Amino acid sequence: MSSQTTNFPKLFLFERAKIMAVINTTPDSFYKNSRSQTEKDLLYLVENALNEGADWLDIGGVSTRPGSSLVDLNEERNRVVPAIQLVKKEFPEAILSVDTFRSEIAQEAIDFGASIINDVSYGADKKLLTLCAERNVPYVLMHLRGTPDNMMQNTNYEHVVQDVYTELFNKQKELIQLGLKRLIIDPGFGFSKTLEQNYQLMHQLDFFKNLNAPILVGISRKSMVYKLLNTDAENALNGSTALHTIALLKGATILRVHDVREAVEVRTIIEQLNKTS
Repeated sequence: MSSQTTNFPKLFLFERAKIMAVINTTPDSFYKNSRSQTEKDLLYLVENALNEGADWLDIGGVSTRPGSSLVDLNEERNRVVPAIQLVKKEFPEAILSVDTFRSEIAQEAIDFGASIINDVSYGADKKLLTLCAERNVPYVLMHLRGTPDNMMQNTNYEHVVQDVYTELFNKQKELIQLGLKRLIIDPGFGFSKTLEQNYQLMHQLDFFKNLNAPILVGISRKSMVYKLLNTDAENALNGSTALHTIALLKGATILRVHDVREAVEVRTIIEQLNKTS
């Protein structure tokens, strides 16, 4: 498989893979154990994730599972901004990412201490992109076709790996021209991809290293795991851990996970393997 090449700068690399813990302030996220509805629940999830070794916390207030309906701006603000304020107050050293596609939420989140913007909209809000460029905030560019409510109608790829790579390549080039220098690439597992396409992407994940950017993998307890194994999200830890292992072996540099301790253990094992090579 051929890849387009460019002089994308290597400006944002890590000495080791990062573990990003999922912290949801939603009542309807697909994995119920990641939801927090009260301050007590939120602080418990955060403290547990940090104690288990999370490097980053990804706080989100909108469910983006397939077919989900988007909440309005005020509802997202009421879920996310107070959560960021509370976490930064109780855990001031925590590195926070905000999972949002709205520039208004991103700006408030950054003002109150968030350090990373994790955007599942594929850069739909141009103001958000400009904000990240001006504030030099790391930005996660996740591949997506359509929106969460219609994305599974947009899975008609000719060659899924090459097509996703090309679309990310072109978008990355556009964002660099806008001034974003700290880009993270997410192939978008589960977003406008069938189960089979998700595994094709995982099989050739190392191809995306040609983009010269950190690669975020978000497959934790997703349907690509539990549907294949004929189970559900609550029983998808073992399958998720297996895929996290494969992802790190193929070049992932960030794992977005629900189960921090298990992901940290995977990283430790992979690092030990790499020492012997």
